[in-house]
Amino acid sequence: MKDMHAKKKVYITRTIPSPAVELLQQHFEVTMNTEDRNARRTELRRALKDSHALLCLLTDPVDDALLADAPKLRVVANMAVGYDNIDLEAATRRGIMATNTPGVLTETTADLAWALILGTARRLVEGDRYTRERKFSGWGPMLFLGADVHGKTLGIVGFGRIGRAVARRALGFRMRVLYCDEAKASASIERKLRAQRVSLEKLLRESDVVSLHVPLTDRTRHLIGRDQLRMMKSTAFLINTSRGPVIDENELVRALRQGAIAGAGLDVYEREPALARGLAGLSNVLLLPHIGSASVETRTRMALMAAENIVEALSGRRPSNLLNKVRRP
Repeated sequence: MKDMHAKKKVYITRTIPSPAVELLQQHFEVTMNTEDRNARRTELRRALKDSHALLCLLTDPVDDALLADAPKLRVVANMAVGYDNIDLEAATRRGIMATNTPGVLTETTADLAWALILGTARRLVEGDRYTRERKFSGWGPMLFLGADVHGKTLGIVGFGRIGRAVARRALGFRMRVLYCDEAKASASIERKLRAQRVSLEKLLRESDVVSLHVPLTDRTRHLIGRDQLRMMKSTAFLINTSRGPVIDENELVRALRQGAIAGAGLDVYEREPALARGLAGLSNVLLLPHIGSASVETRTRMALMAAENIVEALSGRRPSNLLNKVRRP
């Protein structure tokens, strides 16, 4: 019996782990951009003229103009938790489902946040570079003095899945945990994580490490700007594994240069992949290439979840991670 999905087409904007591709190929005709770069706008437009599903990344803008040229498109599956790259209103208006991959990358991203915390506080990249350049001539009492993390105050901005996972790891470092979020966590969660809900201003003024875990919205864009950076301790570190535009990057460069804060650890950038002028030249910032979820296990689970969302959508079922309400299933 001929597969009922055989004629439906899926376009994948960049190479993803093979188990997800194989799952889609069991049901659909699959085309994938295998170049080591984002799919170009012209490639997207051409592919979507005849595609029923799009599996894309946060780096792929899916706007109304693109959707207007995709008459057969039924679902846009984002291989990410965030989805601000998708014009959700336009997709809904056109009857196109949009999905994401929540939950699956929580622990891996929390691990990376802690890598940035420890890396910035203990100046690990500076020390690595110094050693590789054969400048290390022996132990010295003042060599690469960093900051302790244990026993300090950790401020978590955004207390969702990832924020709470970061807080859970802080228990092992005997840290005081403050959090800022629109929603108050339950008393049991606060007790379990030894976390206290405070205002953003109090969190910034009292924390030794500030870690950002908010989605990108109109309210969170430049949430951390000049005024907020001035509230922080001069010995504090700012960590961002959420979205780049949450920080005003030019103001961050100024604060790091002036010693307004001790350092920063970034995995995401305001105008990614571009960096603010002067950021790369600073020694008190640790810069990573957006690898928060970059483990083999997690990226494979993310890709499979996105693929499963497509299978459900094109099979007439409601995808498990549907972001919008559309008239047709």
